Amino acid sequence: MSIGIEQVKNAILLLIAFVLSTTFHEFGHAWVANKLGDPTPKSQGRLTLSPVHHVDPIGTILLPLIMGLQLFGGPLLAWGRPVQTNPLMYTRRFSVRTGRMLVAIAGPLMNLAMAALVSVIVILGFRSGVLNEPLARGLIGYMVFLNLSLLFFNLLPIPPLDGGAVLSWTLPRSMQHIVEVLERWGFLILLGLLMVPGVMRYVMAPAYYLMDLWVGGLKEVSGL
Repeated sequence: MSIGIEQVKNAILLLIAFVLSTTFHEFGHAWVANKLGDPTPKSQGRLTLSPVHHVDPIGTILLPLIMGLQLFGGPLLAWGRPVQTNPLMYTRRFSVRTGRMLVAIAGPLMNLAMAALVSVIVILGFRSGVLNEPLARGLIGYMVFLNLSLLFFNLLPIPPLDGGAVLSWTLPRSMQHIVEVLERWGFLILLGLLMVPGVMRYVMAPAYYLMDLWVGGLKEVSGL
């Protein structure tokens, strides 16, 4: 299979975007865990926005490159280096379940913040003439859309995704066995959703609708 210049460019841009997005995501987990009183992320050097401390060689580098080069037509399988935390160290102002939820949701919220920040940059940059149209559209495609995708995907209520901790916090104690089952089989469920053609698009349909509204509104406001 021949690889063209355009494929290489797309792969590099996707890699840069994913590294930045993953770094912010994982930093969010580390920052909130530290604020809750757990020294583990700080002791492991995770309280930083340096990508070196958050990337996984396979999940953050190799797989996004392969996807960017379009070497196979599967979904984007990628991840950062998980932040290790000890919920027993969290402040007693919150329950352990609440603490885990706050740490978990911090990652997707960082992706939301990055999508919002880049959107503002696109609006101000394009309307002022600092950004040309190709660059503005590139920022939307590689940063805004990617971070919104990471936001909604990670909030799926399937462990080990962040949404699993949110589900645990939402359900009453009498229904925690559901979370325990999902923790046991969640990875296989998630893998099945990603591998079966068309299933993930159906599951993420509401998210894609919201993302299209965001991007459409962004283009209209910015004048693209």
